[in-house]
Amino acid sequence: MSDDRKPLAPSANRPPAERRSDAVEIDAFVRQARALAGAKANGRLILALDATMSRQPTWDLACELQGQMFDAVGKAGKLNVQLVYFRGLGECRASKFVADTTALKGLMTSIQCRSGQTQLGKVLSHALKETTAAKVDAIVYIGDAMEENVDELADKAGRLGLRGVPAFVFQEGHDAEAERAFKEIARLSKGAWFRFDRKAAATLSKLLSAVAVFATGGIKALEARGRPEDVLMIEHMRGRSSP
Repeated sequence: MSDDRKPLAPSANRPPAERRSDAVEIDAFVRQARALAGAKANGRLILALDATMSRQPTWDLACELQGQMFDAVGKAGKLNVQLVYFRGLGECRASKFVADTTALKGLMTSIQCRSGQTQLGKVLSHALKETTAAKVDAIVYIGDAMEENVDELADKAGRLGLRGVPAFVFQEGHDAEAERAFKEIARLSKGAWFRFDRKAAATLSKLLSAVAVFATGGIKALEARGRPEDVLMIEHMRGRSSP
């Protein structure tokens, strides 16, 4: 025998409590979907190194610390890193952005320092070009000297700051002219300046890990992690601490 009765609408025969439960679940799903949609993509960081001959004595230390920075990203998120270095007579090279930093570690240890002048201007110009194509979250630069026009470097650093690309400058040694230039680059790009000292290798390693966390999650990630090096990095970036 056929049944001519039409089925009731699904919600019509459910108790109010069950309908409210469905509404809560749907609302939670929508919030989660929005959060995922707004989640930050993999961070992109440019690691720039002065590979001129004056850096040779501490080159191995720099490579070791950078390797620790790569390893420190951990739960903060994935980090894509591009290695840029200059040396010799106008040689300035850049790798691809890679997530497998093991390859970059191998590349760094294979670089030999060569005599030449600094080429930080090329590094900053390269960073501007890269962030125009796809957002770069931060630059780390390690160097000990400055032989370029500071005003031209300041202009490029300011443009990086406007694009949200802070430069974290680690200075090896105590060259006064380099220090003035490096601090200005850090200030204009809204980054930070630190002394690169073999006696403070542990502190440097922690600061570099803070840069990696920033590149993958911004200031909020540093605030959430809340380690002393994260607080110090935030203070420097906000101009609340004098290096």
